[in-house]
Amino acid sequence: MKTFLKTKDFSVTGKAFDLVFDETLQMLLTRPKPDNLEPYYQSQNYISHTDSNDSFSDKIYQIVKSFNLWIKIQVIKKYVKGDKSLLDVGAGTGDFLVAAKNTGWSVEGIEPNLDARMRSREKGVELHPVMDDLPEKDFQIITLWHVLEHLPDLEKQILKFHSILKVNGTLIVAVPNYRSYDAEHYKEYWAAYDVPRHLWHFSRASMDIIFEKYGFKVIKTKPMFFDAFYVSLLSEKYKTKKSNFINAFLIGLFSNLKGLVTKEHSSIIYILKMK
Repeated sequence: MKTFLKTKDFSVTGKAFDLVFDETLQMLLTRPKPDNLEPYYQSQNYISHTDSNDSFSDKIYQIVKSFNLWIKIQVIKKYVKGDKSLLDVGAGTGDFLVAAKNTGWSVEGIEPNLDARMRSREKGVELHPVMDDLPEKDFQIITLWHVLEHLPDLEKQILKFHSILKVNGTLIVAVPNYRSYDAEHYKEYWAAYDVPRHLWHFSRASMDIIFEKYGFKVIKTKPMFFDAFYVSLLSEKYKTKKSNFINAFLIGLFSNLKGLVTKEHSSIIYILKMK
């Protein structure tokens, strides 16, 4: 496999990594793949585990998160029929599950990070550290909001989702898209590469290929418009050491507009059903 791009961990360690192109799967792989990823999450900069609201980018993140929470609830209401049993994998500090619980869903969540689990507990939602701790039950819906790219063993995890999803259930996966305009513009500074926490970097084609192999079919995709703006803001900071809000807004806007034509948005929600 050939190196597609060289980048580095901008948010925690500064270490260099390669992104190599897997032609069969039409996706990028982070190399080297660390044996122990935990140290790369041990930072106040990793906002999805901290609920930080201190810096300007933190505040933007919280605004984007609020909009996205509303979008996520609308998605599960529209595409999920049947009982309201929900598993969220990589639940972070629990905000999505709190919102789902408040709208009548029976919720379970997985989150390996202890600090994030404690924050979720304070909000009234208890999370499990690993899949093996789940109660023995099947779910009508399983969601992974920007989580699939973090999972070390894709095959094992997808097979597990298949085994605990009800026959008419729905799998919803949101991931960044390295073929978006903002990814092409920022190149090695594109914040959604987020190596090595992101081990896999998906395209629309790769999502079809991977999930087809494990018995799922993509039935619908939806763009996450706000992600383009937030990712561009972080990318500007990595590239120039400044926030450059106007530049970030313009790149995010152009990426969204171009995505309306190409369908290559910065982040995409995939709605999948078992075949």
